[in-house]
Amino acid sequence: MKKKILIIVSNANSIGPNNRRTGTFLPEVAHPYADFDKAGFQIDFASLTGETPYLDGLDLAGDPGNLKFLTGDGWAEMQKATKLSYVDTTVYDAVFTPGGLAPMVDMPEHQTLKKVLAETYERGAVVGAVCHGPVSLLNVKLSNGKYLVDGKNITSFTTEEESMYAIADVPFDLQTELSKQGAIFHAETAWSAHSIADGNLVTGQNPESARGVGEKIVASLNQKN
Repeated sequence: MKKKILIIVSNANSIGPNNRRTGTFLPEVAHPYADFDKAGFQIDFASLTGETPYLDGLDLAGDPGNLKFLTGDGWAEMQKATKLSYVDTTVYDAVFTPGGLAPMVDMPEHQTLKKVLAETYERGAVVGAVCHGPVSLLNVKLSNGKYLVDGKNITSFTTEEESMYAIADVPFDLQTELSKQGAIFHAETAWSAHSIADGNLVTGQNPESARGVGEKIVASLNQKN
């Protein structure tokens, strides 16, 4: 049967005291989408509120993968994202959260999202996220009471990278908070491609890591035939 993957996106469009415009960062959804599409997966979108989500990084539309997402089925489907609470997430082989600054606004404490990720992880399906997307993993508790990230090898947008990008806009430092919940955090050179698979958990450090996350999710699902 065709593998099914759910991409969960933020609905935020501004962040911080200066209302910096934001959204899902285009390459972080477009590049994994291309990997999933090439693998023949069924790809569906959910957002936290069910309203039309926003894209950031449209200045990168010249990239072939980004352009294909914008002009093909990807962006059209993302605009029709179903409200997460309406989705039967148990039918999906993987869930993936792309980054951009937007998830830092509405994903740290979203209870439906936390429940979905805990249940997805515990039934052995793949949970993936890239850049600021791993904020979705923050505050996710498993049935044993432990944080999902506790003792897991993961990465996300790093403290070093944030200091050069949006330190004045984000409500907290993601690397620091994930580490506080027990994550074994791996930070590579700033802006370099870096992704990690630890069992059925796949994370990437920054936009350059989005392809690697997509490839690792595909590889994990193909091993589950």
